[in-house]
Amino acid sequence: MDKRADILRFGVDGWTARFDDSFTDENVVRLADALGLVWASAWPGATVYVGFDTRHAAREHAWLVAGVLASYGLVVRLSDRVCPTPAVAWTCARDESAVGAVVLTASERSCEYGGLIVRGRDGGPVPHEFLDEVEQAVSLSPTASRGAFEELDLMSDYLASLAAWVDRPSIEAARPKVVVDAMYGAGTEHLARLLSDLGCEVVEIHVEPREDFGGIHPDPRDPWADSCEQAVVAHGADLGLLLDGDADRAAVVDEAGNLLPARVFVPLILGNLVMGHGAHGRVVTTLTCSACIEREAGRLGCETTSVPVGFTRVYREMLEPDVIMGVEEYGGICVPAHLRERDGLLVSLLAVEMVARSGKSVSTMAAELEQSIGTMWYARRDLRLDPAASQAFRNVLPGLNPGELGGRAPVEVSHADGLRVQFEDDAWALIRPSRTSSVVRVYAEASSAQARDALLEAACELVRRGL
Repeated sequence: MDKRADILRFGVDGWTARFDDSFTDENVVRLADALGLVWASAWPGATVYVGFDTRHAAREHAWLVAGVLASYGLVVRLSDRVCPTPAVAWTCARDESAVGAVVLTASERSCEYGGLIVRGRDGGPVPHEFLDEVEQAVSLSPTASRGAFEELDLMSDYLASLAAWVDRPSIEAARPKVVVDAMYGAGTEHLARLLSDLGCEVVEIHVEPREDFGGIHPDPRDPWADSCEQAVVAHGADLGLLLDGDADRAAVVDEAGNLLPARVFVPLILGNLVMGHGAHGRVVTTLTCSACIEREAGRLGCETTSVPVGFTRVYREMLEPDVIMGVEEYGGICVPAHLRERDGLLVSLLAVEMVARSGKSVSTMAAELEQSIGTMWYARRDLRLDPAASQAFRNVLPGLNPGELGGRAPVEVSHADGLRVQFEDDAWALIRPSRTSSVVRVYAEASSAQARDALLEAACELVRRGL
């Protein structure tokens, strides 16, 4: 009996699957075939860029994608080396003949996963309608058609552009010592080389090719950041920089080996953009971002817009010319003056520039920030439910309107993205069912750990009572 073809569905901006399940050569070809058909039907002869990360057979899969796309008469340009997603997106955005890009990556997911991310002509996400059209065009069997494509360097111009963003003389004069941890991902060697060229003393870890990622997830947060934290202390570095698997997200470790939370890291980068680069305008955050970002934006004279979770929502706001930064929950930062996509390498350079210009340690700058805007304590808890219970809670969620939570009366209750309860001192709690799994995510933030935990537990109890 013939094996029935897998049903392939896109997530927010791409497709991911396990290598021991449906991430196969055949399914990669089927998706590339559908993308080629849709792109070529609307823009015959247009250019498409293809990149890949360090995962299992990523180069080979990129070759398959490039050949299939080229069979539709598209001009296909494939990276000649491992390439971060923002590098592919940046190159695509600067080519007027380009209609989009494909990157073979599963970003921060573990080594068991492969993925395929799709980007639009400006390097940002493609509309859901486009992905729906591609899904409808997926054939039941892989095509054998292949076309010719070009391999070229997508890194040199991109890295030169990044270097031009920062104050080279200040960095060369300060010569900060930096630990770089690209977590075995697509940023390996690229960020370290760029920082060395700018005059930094660089120690790079997790640099050797490891398809198993040495047992870590390429996700720049604890516990996966442990090695970087330890290396900063061991080498007496001024700071550590981490990149996720496709280098679109970064994180910073201070000189004492402490990973900065997004509630501190993002406002510091925003301050550098405003005070160091003269940026002025609006900051876009998701509803799950820390209130510290809004506080610092207000202190700097910037307006803030909060949107539902998902980078595509942030992206839509960044189509407006007044936006200077877009931010996600875990610190993914987009600077639209550079690219309408998150870029961990640019953010890393801005962090190094900040240290070099200030002459202060990262911990000192973090402490000064908290003295200016106060301290908030943030946490998230995931409640895993069976599918029936998850659907039952979704049904009752629109009717929930608590008059108190954790013994506190809210000043605002919103159902814009789940249930968000806001309090007068910037404390808040959010209950948000996942769109893709039977999980309810519960967030809380408050001015003390005790107040945060009380809100978190009360919100979890509200979920349990709603079942």
